[in-house]
Amino acid sequence: MDCAVPAFATTREFAAIDIGSNSVRLVLYRLEGRAIWTVFNEKVLAGLGRDLASTGRLSEDGAALALTALKRFAAVLDGVKPAQTFVAATAAVREAEDGQTFCERVAAETGLVIRVLSGEEEARYAALGVIAGMPGAHGVAADLGGSSLELVGIENGLVGRGVTLPLGPFSLAGEGAKDVGDLRERIAARLKPAGDYRTDTLYAVGGAWRTLAQVHMGHARYPLHIVHQYVMEADEARGIAGLIARSSRTSLERWKGLSKKRAETLPHAALVLEGLIDRLGLKRIVLSAWGVREGQVFEALDEETAAADPLLAGCTALGARQGISPGLPGAIFGWIEPIVEALPKAFGGKRDRVLADAACRLADLGARLHPDHRIELAFDQVLRAPIPGQTHAERAFLATAVNARYGGGSSTPEPDTMARLVNEEQGTAARALGLAIRLACDLSGRSPQLLVNAHVTVEDGMLVLSASEGYADVLLGEQTRRRGKALAEALGLKLDIRNGA
Repeated sequence: MDCAVPAFATTREFAAIDIGSNSVRLVLYRLEGRAIWTVFNEKVLAGLGRDLASTGRLSEDGAALALTALKRFAAVLDGVKPAQTFVAATAAVREAEDGQTFCERVAAETGLVIRVLSGEEEARYAALGVIAGMPGAHGVAADLGGSSLELVGIENGLVGRGVTLPLGPFSLAGEGAKDVGDLRERIAARLKPAGDYRTDTLYAVGGAWRTLAQVHMGHARYPLHIVHQYVMEADEARGIAGLIARSSRTSLERWKGLSKKRAETLPHAALVLEGLIDRLGLKRIVLSAWGVREGQVFEALDEETAAADPLLAGCTALGARQGISPGLPGAIFGWIEPIVEALPKAFGGKRDRVLADAACRLADLGARLHPDHRIELAFDQVLRAPIPGQTHAERAFLATAVNARYGGGSSTPEPDTMARLVNEEQGTAARALGLAIRLACDLSGRSPQLLVNAHVTVEDGMLVLSASEGYADVLLGEQTRRRGKALAEALGLKLDIRNGA
């Protein structure tokens, strides 16, 4: 693995306007190489596709709300002037007989030129968004909008074939389903073409899925309120879907954090999820906060940038904001490599190295934080940073490492959260990794030039520290002894400090 930290990438701003069947949204992104940050996010639940099934046309009220929102979004873009803007409409505008008229009116009144995505394009961009946020994704992406459901296969970072099904809540609204059982039957019938998409893992894209996951988090008392890469086992997902489907709209509206408009469509999303679990033979559902909008941004990246690891890119960008020496993370990673090899296997050899690399890029994250609060603030930043490409367990692993890097105790600031997210072996490995980074930073004064004159190895049950000729007095003092002893104890080793290399 290339351990070098690249020069900090030029910052660019992109914008994406997504005109969906239910919502109209503007998102502004700041790109630092492969690191993609959301800096502004505004939506209006216009319900453009609300009347589509019964009239074949866009909702008049929805079109008026959408146009008002788009005028505001155009004004925001005029002020921000992003490097690139994507304006896309999906199923409702694509299928409505007055969809083209709506696009022309928007262009005349706002200057925004709408690209109406085909079902195939919509599915492809949803899958690209999943891949952008989870490069190792393997399964089927499912993007549920107001009017349609897009399914597309994902394998080894590549987008497979896709299908668009009329399964959004508005697509069945005009058929007058009599009860939940009747609606289940209609959904099952429309899911028949999905039989070729059987898979263990579904990557769920869309606001309805995110809301369903948040409901599950609340019922499970899950401690980390981050939807991206949240995992529900199929039986758990079926349980919460059944609960939602059985609940009346009035009772759903009383649920904390659930809007009236989302309460209207959530039972339908729950029933579609039940149908997908049955039809596709799912074992788990992984939530993706990245979808069509992020897929468009990802496609616009050059090939080299797109190929970078989003976790490493995000950690580099986050760490660099603290004025970290550009050469320090790579120097630390190279220096602690013998220790990394001796750590308990937390997530598998290759992944453990990636996480160690990521932790090194966060080595100076607390440099500009108040020393009295540095531990908990740095810990919280890492645990909850909007950096994709990491599971929740990996977030907890990196947060535990950063806690140890700054001298935090083994319990961490959130012991109950850590107990839910990582096992004992992973926690032990993370703490030792953080102590190794702390040792490297403190003995060298965070200077890559000094660090190369110190050496660490693991030999026959010993953690061996040594220095190049003439550097022993400079690098192997009392503080180094204390830091080395703490690391050796975490690894179950004895410390051996030698005066020569």
